Amino acid sequence: MSTVLAIDPGNELSAFALIDADTCRPLQVDKVDNVYLSECLQLTGLSGPQPDVVAIEMVASYGMPVGREVFETCVWIGRFLELTGGQAQLVYRKDVKLHHCHSTKAKDSNITQALVDRFAHNMPNKGKGTKAAPGWFYGFHRDIWQAYALAVQVADTMGAKA
Repeated sequence: MSTVLAIDPGNELSAFALIDADTCRPLQVDKVDNVYLSECLQLTGLSGPQPDVVAIEMVASYGMPVGREVFETCVWIGRFLELTGGQAQLVYRKDVKLHHCHSTKAKDSNITQALVDRFAHNMPNKGKGTKAAPGWFYGFHRDIWQAYALAVQVADTMGAKA
């Protein structure tokens, strides 16, 4: 089984999704402190062996002024990249939008719906399930959806079929 680790970086917290590259099944997802995530990358991965592929969402400039948080996020992207020995793929958000929604104008909610339609079609609660009966997307919220979307895009483009 090959795995993909995708990171949706933030200035203090980052979401990640570790998935099976062949089935796109989530193996581990969470949103954690950047220091903790960097320590995990430095040691052995999150809760097991190193992933086969690491992808990090890259910041893009659209000509508008940005604040301190964006620059701090860029610093963390560089730190995460360094911890992978420079081997992580940097993927722009527009590429994830195009992959899942075929439009760069897609919003987070459009991407979430595309993932639900693909992996949890006709399932209640967007495929999250319950604690007693966890679904495909159990534990997903906000930024985790975007980390997972990045992981699926990378898995799909490396030849894995879901």
